[in-house]
Amino acid sequence: MTSLKPFHATDLFRVNAVNLDVLTENYNISFYLSYLAQWPSLFFSTENPQGEITGYMMGKAEGRGKEWHGHVTCLSVAADYRRIGLARTLVDNLERQSEDPYDAYFLDLFVRASNALAIGMYKKFGYSVYRRVVGYYSGDDGKDNEDAFDMRKPLKRDKNRESVREDGENFRVRPEDVYL
Repeated sequence: MTSLKPFHATDLFRVNAVNLDVLTENYNISFYLSYLAQWPSLFFSTENPQGEITGYMMGKAEGRGKEWHGHVTCLSVAADYRRIGLARTLVDNLERQSEDPYDAYFLDLFVRASNALAIGMYKKFGYSVYRRVVGYYSGDDGKDNEDAFDMRKPLKRDKNRESVREDGENFRVRPEDVYL
């Protein structure tokens, strides 16, 4: 049985097994701590009965007006704990937290356009591609940048589904246009 727990600063010393994955973005400690300080209810983990962290979610709330939303900054599950529903548990909890107390219109995330496994998982969770952000991720060689999909899921506040669009894979924007 896995438990959902609030993330604490000392948990940063216990997430190595989760972060040692090629698809998990790693950040410096100050980045994690800034999220924990600003959005503590949107940063949480799953633990196995032995108290080992098996996955975590780092999220935030941002935007203005109808662009007010929750954001998945990092979702990661340890390799030995994949395909048992932990990602769904973490995402569902972020959705609940984004709706109450944050009253967000939607939840969004960015994923590499080449990461078909993650894209398929998020689509199963009800997300759709809102737009393609051209060159969002830096390439390993410093030259060849990779596109990202901005995926969104409308929440209860978005009754008219204004936060999503059809055919988002073909709606291209530049990274500098994302945060206008």
